Amino acid sequence: MHRPFSTSIHVKQVRNIALARLRGLGALAFPSTKQISLAHPALNLPNCAGLKQRGQGMKVVVMGAGVIGVTTAYYLAKAGAEVVVLDRQLGPGLETSYANAGELSYGMTSPWAAPGIPLKALKWLFMKRRPLFIWPLISPAMWKWSAQMITNCTEEAYAVNKARMVRISNYSRDVMPDLIAETGIDYDGREQGTLQLFRTQKQMKGSKADQEILAQYDSPFEVLDKEGCIAAEPALAEVADKFVGGLRLTADRTGDCRMFTIALAEKATAMGVEFHYGQTIEGIAIENGKVAGVDTDKEGRVTGDAYVCAMGSFAPRVLNPIGLRLPVYPVKGYSVTLPVTDDAFAPQSTIMDETHKVAITRLGDRIRVAGTAEIAGYDGRLGPHATDTVRYVINDLFPKGGEIEKFEGWTGLRPMTPDGTPVLGKTPYSNLFLNTGHGTLGWTMACGSGRAVADAVLGRTPEIDFDGLTLDRYNIRL
Repeated sequence: MHRPFSTSIHVKQVRNIALARLRGLGALAFPSTKQISLAHPALNLPNCAGLKQRGQGMKVVVMGAGVIGVTTAYYLAKAGAEVVVLDRQLGPGLETSYANAGELSYGMTSPWAAPGIPLKALKWLFMKRRPLFIWPLISPAMWKWSAQMITNCTEEAYAVNKARMVRISNYSRDVMPDLIAETGIDYDGREQGTLQLFRTQKQMKGSKADQEILAQYDSPFEVLDKEGCIAAEPALAEVADKFVGGLRLTADRTGDCRMFTIALAEKATAMGVEFHYGQTIEGIAIENGKVAGVDTDKEGRVTGDAYVCAMGSFAPRVLNPIGLRLPVYPVKGYSVTLPVTDDAFAPQSTIMDETHKVAITRLGDRIRVAGTAEIAGYDGRLGPHATDTVRYVINDLFPKGGEIEKFEGWTGLRPMTPDGTPVLGKTPYSNLFLNTGHGTLGWTMACGSGRAVADAVLGRTPEIDFDGLTLDRYNIRL
């Protein structure tokens, strides 16, 4: 068995390299399809709260070092647990957390499965710059997941799923400022809201249903005319003929998820968390009805008292073999990152183009443009035309704001459940817990779900109700 990595040195080296890449906009090495095997956070812990109260002396193994796994590890360590994080990549946040949209979308927390979506999806497939691609794979898992998603496109299911998701999102919104205050993390964060931009009056009128839902959940918003949109985002004055109004979600924030994950991993390391990178998880060992360890390709079996699976889209690959057929499927997304050329003509926060379903976010001296949903299995390739839509949108709305010639493309796999709600907490195995399936909202929900799952692992009562958030809602039994 290999000796554990010297994490205090390793994490600092990884952080310096990663931050240089983020800032420098040079030639980035993106994870290849072969690299994207099994590396996302997962925790394992037996139901032993009475023996090891408040985490003291308890060892927890977290599978995955994305933003979900790292936040979970941080909260566990803060409570006194001994934590080991496993990830196949060479540092934290190198997969789905790497270059996502950068939105902390508390106001826009909604399931993709919504009334009218099946018909809209058909229309999207025939758009010139379509936001949705579906490849007809011979994949029973894909078609089963798609059928389950369609069954959730009813008014009743949408209301239930929306309420569950908002519960996590609002909790995350409330606890994240405390984490930032405790750690002093810099992640190019801003608190200037999200502007949902409408190009047509039909879209503007259609937003009334969203406004009613936002009011129902006490999510603050403003309905803006064209002049109001320009007041919020002055650079839009250059393209005032291309939109009619917008919906501004004033509580939303923005920030670089990857920067946050790197910085929090360093803080966690200083607290004693061990990050074992370059470790591909090959399986979860079960003995006597409990998890006995996590088998890796290099260190062999890594053991603990409890385990958390936070492996995003790859969670099913380790959970299915032990009888937990988790309905999480990868939905591919794309982004480009480019340097700001003129602040006066660049976005100040996040703008969501309602027509193309593309988000444009300001991250310090960079602009992140993200969108597209591609259902293509675990294909991690970045094709030559994959970012055409997102590049079109940034050129269309902020033609003078960024240097598009210097864009850096990226693709990642969003871990989607058919009902949109992540899967948190307990499993039929008493010492195995889940924190996965966040879809497009992993960054938004990371602090809340990380803290809540850490509480569950440690035998505490989480500050949010887990009803409807666990694996139980899928009626999965061993």
